[in-house]
Amino acid sequence: MIGRLDRRFDVRMLMAFLLMLVVAASSAFAARPAKTGPTATGPAARVTAQIATEPPPGTADKFATVYGQKIHYLEAGSGPAVILLHGLGGDASNWYGNIGPLSKKYHVVVPDQIGFGRSDKPLINYRVQTLVDFLDGFLKELKIDRASLVGNSLGGWTAAAFALAHPEKVDKLVLVDAAGFSLDKGVDPRTLNALNPATRDGVVQVMSLVFYNKQMFSNPAIVDVLFARKLAAGDGYTIQRFIDSVALGQDVLDKTAKGIKQPTLIVWGREDALVPLATGQRYNSEIPGSELLVIEKCGHVPQIEQAAQFNSALISFLAGEQVGGATSIK
Repeated sequence: MIGRLDRRFDVRMLMAFLLMLVVAASSAFAARPAKTGPTATGPAARVTAQIATEPPPGTADKFATVYGQKIHYLEAGSGPAVILLHGLGGDASNWYGNIGPLSKKYHVVVPDQIGFGRSDKPLINYRVQTLVDFLDGFLKELKIDRASLVGNSLGGWTAAAFALAHPEKVDKLVLVDAAGFSLDKGVDPRTLNALNPATRDGVVQVMSLVFYNKQMFSNPAIVDVLFARKLAAGDGYTIQRFIDSVALGQDVLDKTAKGIKQPTLIVWGREDALVPLATGQRYNSEIPGSELLVIEKCGHVPQIEQAAQFNSALISFLAGEQVGGATSIK
């Protein structure tokens, strides 16, 4: 990450590159209550009730074949294409709360990136360039010549790298609490291995850093759902390979982010404990003409935790309008 932060925050810095290890489980909070045990009440219940638990009506569930691999995706609406890219350990469900509003004016496509969700999980050495290659093949398969890319976490890193590799195929770019810059040189890469959780406590630790509101994880029934969803995801191998890639410093954007020429909106949760706001400010300073919107009382996943504000800003930006509250470094 950038700068020299207190050593106590090394794990958080590292998590910026792994990101979203179990954010897909957020969609299970209200949809899959435990049959026995306590139920969420108070602030936790209100927060979980606001999280979309299924795609909106009219959303098609589809598969495409890319490089011989099955890629699952959701599709809705018509108009200019907008691709939503989840982070590491996530899947298309991370965007359930955003598909509906966007699909009123746009052709929205939400893939499970290769190695995640219901897409195939080949045993390869995953890296960001892998995701870039598969995104290119995916767009060709769907006959989408040009699209706007919206990426959260690792998905933001992928979107930025794709915009640099294929600038003619990207209309607008939205980076949401995105990773992409190098690890601090003082960080021991072996610490990354702790970011592929295999216990209930490990999953809760990661989720507590993802969300601003911590009370939703105080319920044992919710923790059980999170842990079960994590185990069922079957993406542990994929995550470990990304850990290896990050430790090697592959595909970082330290010297290339300034080459992004597309209109770019950077959205950040002020209380992001995984990828600090300083990273968003760095993107803002390096990408010419980019805008930075900071969302208050929000962690690493604004599209989930503050969906209404996020959707409003995204739709305004895609329409070429001024984004309220955004600042720009010329």
